[in-house]
Amino acid sequence: MLESALPTPCYLIDQAKLKRNLTLLDQLRKRTGCKILYAQKAFSSYPFYSMMSRFLDGTASCSAYEAQLSHTFFHGEHHVFETAYLPDEINDLMNICDHITFNSPTQLQKYGMQAKANGVSVGLRVNPEFLSQQFSEFDPCAPHSRLGTVASQFPMHMKRLINGLHVHALYEQNADSLSDLIDAIVAKFGQLLPEMEWINLGGGHAITREGYDLDRLEQCIRRLQQDYGLTVYLEPGEAIVWEAGFFVTSVLDIVKNGAETAILDASAVCHASDITELQYSPPLIGADKPSVLPFSYRLGGRSCLPEDIFGEYSFDHPLEIGERLVFRDMAINTLTKARMYTGMPMPAVAVREMDGNCKVLRTFTYNDYRNRF
Repeated sequence: MLESALPTPCYLIDQAKLKRNLTLLDQLRKRTGCKILYAQKAFSSYPFYSMMSRFLDGTASCSAYEAQLSHTFFHGEHHVFETAYLPDEINDLMNICDHITFNSPTQLQKYGMQAKANGVSVGLRVNPEFLSQQFSEFDPCAPHSRLGTVASQFPMHMKRLINGLHVHALYEQNADSLSDLIDAIVAKFGQLLPEMEWINLGGGHAITREGYDLDRLEQCIRRLQQDYGLTVYLEPGEAIVWEAGFFVTSVLDIVKNGAETAILDASAVCHASDITELQYSPPLIGADKPSVLPFSYRLGGRSCLPEDIFGEYSFDHPLEIGERLVFRDMAINTLTKARMYTGMPMPAVAVREMDGNCKVLRTFTYNDYRNRF
């Protein structure tokens, strides 16, 4: 199928671009001996798991459903972290996960012995109180964060239960931030590191982006390996599907009210919520920032919500009803966050295969909406 024949709106995953990212990460783990897990929250489309598992060591889950999905479709290690585990799910998780990380001393005390008795490697998420992000409300190490145990609350009396430490503090950042994070970990928890088997440095590493400092990343990994004898885990999500996804939409209408707004057949709120929640501006093929090119438009979604805006762009020609627009870098946090709020239909999901042909993997109907309730 040609790309022009795809239904819109449609998420399109490019297999060749995905493989390019996976190959880079595979080379990194082979050079350094680190282990790379796939953080499923970025993109949980399991038809790609068989391919991905050939390049990665396993998965990182943050819910029982994610853990079950990876156990069924992904070959490799299975790690899980939840802020708090439900009593009726923990036994199942112990049967399908190799590593279980707890968020607090209370949860560690409640389930740690049982997990260890089941042969599970036990982790504790720690908070090095290292602020790295522009918006504190999105920083897991911000003051009063519910995520992770600070050094003053570390349960020294239970440290023999703990096989490894888990830290997550970055968001799409370069290796200089990782180096600073490791300094903070050593300052807060350095005395514990020689007693641990592994350390998980979480996600947020923009490893596959142009300009990422791979040499410095490798120095960070070797520092923890050589100084403390640790197995180092990374669990990127964004880096694995970086620029491997597109979002194909069509113009339904053009509204004029002091400015021109093109109404698309999709919804930013429902189908690409990072745009409205994080003020993300996805690149749009053939377009530029407002006023750079002769014709500027606001791109609006078709829901009834006032905030349903994809952004403002300029074009070298007037937009026409029926014209297709293609956003780039739209695999990350799109399918996993997509919702049917206000009854908005879900986009189709398609793949561009290695030979360039496109194939629709899934379409959705009213029954999918109805059955949610």
